[in-house]
Amino acid sequence: MLFRSSGLEAESLQPGEQERVQTAFFTATFSIMGHLAKVDGSVSRKEIDLAEAVMRKMELDADMRATAIRLFNQGKQETFPVEEVIEQFRRECHRRSTLIQMFIEIQLQAAYADGKIDSAEERLLLHICRRLGIPEMLFRRLEQMIQAEYHFAGAGGGQFRKGDAAPSLDDAYALLNISKNVSDDEVKRAYRRQTSQHHPDKLVAKGLPEEMMKIASEKTHEIRLAYERIKEARGF
Repeated sequence: MLFRSSGLEAESLQPGEQERVQTAFFTATFSIMGHLAKVDGSVSRKEIDLAEAVMRKMELDADMRATAIRLFNQGKQETFPVEEVIEQFRRECHRRSTLIQMFIEIQLQAAYADGKIDSAEERLLLHICRRLGIPEMLFRRLEQMIQAEYHFAGAGGGQFRKGDAAPSLDDAYALLNISKNVSDDEVKRAYRRQTSQHHPDKLVAKGLPEEMMKIASEKTHEIRLAYERIKEARGF
């Protein structure tokens, strides 16, 4: 079996389905990441570093790491069947919106590995979103969240490191996907909503590869720090 089995199963998953979803997610994540890195004409060192950082966080064994690298390199090829990979991912993740959203967040992090997203990367990501049923409005909100993560981590590719400066209030609100004008109650609801959407066990139950739990955990950590930043500023 390619992935370790999770002890938590979503009610909608049938026997064997979780492994198919996990495999499709893993395959799409690294191959599309490679395709995205190449679509602007060249693969930057930061884009390679981002892919390697994801692999490190997953603590892949030698075989799995080799598979991830192979998929990334396949994605860079001119003959890469991007439409087939997207369609396979769409079929396996049917209606699991939080799982699909997590996939797009990871790809946005890859696109912002060099601190900006160019027009070719944006066109590809918008195309992928259309194929996966994600409205452009949601894509733009996710983009704002990833930009906030990037700033939050001191231009560290969206990855928080101990000792980084506290996020700005604008970034904190963006991480919670809310306006700074909302009520305290809405801040609390947004925090609970974002925490629930990125909860590692819930995502694994829906088909996130268990090796990616640490990525989800890091996101919930960033969300909590952003919430604490807002709480401090508002005094509640």
